[in-house]
Formats: sequence, C-alpha cells, structure tokens
Amino acid sequence: MKNTQQNLRRILHVVGGMNRGGIETWLMHVLRHIDRDRFQMDFLVHTTEPCPYDDEARSLGSKIIPCLDRSKPWLYARNFKRILREYGPYDIVHSHVHHFSGYVIWLAKQAGVAVRIAHSHNDTSSAESKAGLYRRLYLTLMEWWIARYATLGFGCSCKAAADLFQSFWEKDRRWQILYYGIDLTPFREPVDAIAIRAELGIPPDAFVIGHVGRFAAQKNHLFLLEIAAEVAKREPKMRMLLLGEGSLRPEIEQKVSELELGDHIIFAGNRSDVPRLMLGAMDAFILPSLHEGLPVVGIEAQAADLPFIVSDLITYEVDIVKPLVQRISLLQPASVWADAVLSSRNAASNIVQADSLAILENSPFNITFSVHKITKIYTDEYC
Repeated sequence: MKNTQQNLRRILHVVGGMNRGGIETWLMHVLRHIDRDRFQMDFLVHTTEPCPYDDEARSLGSKIIPCLDRSKPWLYARNFKRILREYGPYDIVHSHVHHFSGYVIWLAKQAGVAVRIAHSHNDTSSAESKAGLYRRLYLTLMEWWIARYATLGFGCSCKAAADLFQSFWEKDRRWQILYYGIDLTPFREPVDAIAIRAELGIPPDAFVIGHVGRFAAQKNHLFLLEIAAEVAKREPKMRMLLLGEGSLRPEIEQKVSELELGDHIIFAGNRSDVPRLMLGAMDAFILPSLHEGLPVVGIEAQAADLPFIVSDLITYEVDIVKPLVQRISLLQPASVWADAVLSSRNAASNIVQADSLAILENSPFNITFSVHKITKIYTDEYC
C-alpha cells in the first residue's frame, strides 16, 4: 500500500536490536545522512531491552518498535501484522535478520507490503554446513521464501550474497551488492593520544593491539588471547584493547586470568567513540574471525591507518587500503599471528592516513555512496 504522503517513503527495518554491531552502526550512518524529509526509517526489534542506538534513532525521528516471540512463529506473526497496522502503512520492509528474513518477507507479502528486501550481512555457510536435520529444513524453507517473496536482496559482500541467495545469485537481477559506507569525518578529527591512553589506563609507550567485536564464538576471542600471550612473551609493554560486550565475556575474562594476562588485556565495553580510540589508543588492529559478511570495523581500522591483520576466511572485499592489510590463515598457530603483529609495528609505513582516507573517500565504502545507492533503490523500487 502506498503512503498517502507522496513525497515520503516509509521503511521498516527489521533487526535484532539497535546495538553497536556492524549492521546497526551502518544503519545509523544511513539514518544520519539520508534525507529524512523523504524517507522515514523505523526499526522493528526483537527485544524490549534498551539498546545503545535507541535514543539517537528516536532523536532523528525513528520509532523503535518491539516485536517479540521470535521463537513462537504464530505469536510473532500476530505481533508483526499488528505492528504494520498500528505503525504503518509501510512502503518497504527491509529485513536484516539473515535466514529469519524469509519468515519476515513472507509475513510482509501476506500483509500487502509492496517492496520486500532481504539483506544478507554474514557468511554463515561454514557453521551451517554442520547443522542437524531440523536446522537444515529451516534453512531450506527460509531460503525458498526469500527466493519466492523478496522483491530485492542485498549482500554486504559476494560471500554474504551467496550465503543467503545461493551460489548462482548473480543470475537473478534482484540480488545486488551494497557495501557498507561509513562516515569518514570522525577519522579526520585531531586526538590527544596520551590523554586517551590515560583514560584507559594504558602507558604512553605501550604497544596496543586493538579489536572491536561482540563476545561471541564468531569473533574467536580465545584465539585472540593466545595471540596476546605470544606477543606478551616478546613485548612486555603490549596491551590488547577489547571493545564490545556479549554473552561470552565472562568466559574470556576467566581465560585472561588463567593465562595470567590481567596486566595486558583491557576490557573497554561498548563505546560510542571507536574512531577516537582507534586513532589515539591503537597501534595495530587484529580480526581473526571465523566468519564475517564484511566487517565494518575493518573499514574503520583502515580509515584510522592501522595495520590490519585479518583472517583469510574473511572476504577480500574488505582489503581496501591494501598496504595496511595482512592476511593469515587460522590454521597457522598463534605464534605466526604474533610475528605478523610485531612486524607491523616495526615495518616502515609506505602510506599515511591522508592517503588511506583519500582511497576510502573515493570508494563504495564512503557513506555518501551508500546513501546515494539506497536512496535510488528505495525510490526506484517504490515506483
């Protein structure tokens, strides 16, 4: 159903919650920069718990709408349709919940929403290949519903697109790549590195390895600690700065204690000033994830001109400022990763931050590009 306000497109984004993850951070970049006189972006979330981006999203005119009972499809369907009646009509439902998007898209089709977008932000194929029978049946049904009922699909990378839209996704014109764009402005602002390190209890002369990610199995924190232990043997002034929260944090804190790394590991929690901390506190950035769609933090690390040591399982599309990037197999031991981290400190840099920013400015990873493309798609699909 088309909105009666002819100049306004109403989009309902479906996410788990407006946390400081890569998906939500990118959506906030879009919300801040899109023409909000032309596009109304609301967020359907699967939680009633307050999330870090809720207040800012509301201040920019968005609604945060809980839709509960995701594990009970019949109740979820009732809640979803009620939300469309009470808060709609919406011109577009844009779903970001990976395979569960199949159910969302099916419900949106039943409710008469004209434009239904499934957005793939991850490559879970390696984990899903080990799924049991019922999980495989669920995945097959969700993928079938997406193929049948989505009017458009985005992948944040080719790997992410293949994961949700199948390996032959390029043959279907509905499926497109939409890279994450970030706002580069915070990476141009001057910082006081000594003051930032003092805030975090980091000595001015420490060698700081950074990581940003929720404490979940995908991010491979246990291996991160193995790398930290290897680096600490050779560089006592090493510190590892971990930004993020998550269910596995207590387990990781316990492992830090077991490895006697308490003096070297800093848990900084969720932060709203990631660019500032990258610029002022970190000397290198490490991402040994088991899988990703396309990590926003990897783009940010390159904007901060940090040596970027990354798992070879992650899509090569994140290698934007190539002189900064070093890929290592997760089959290699922690000592090899430690060698790479330490060598990045001593290597003579052949690129300065101004060059890194210029590369990103003229790439699809600039928020201006993202907003231009998504604006055109929302308008074209609506018409």
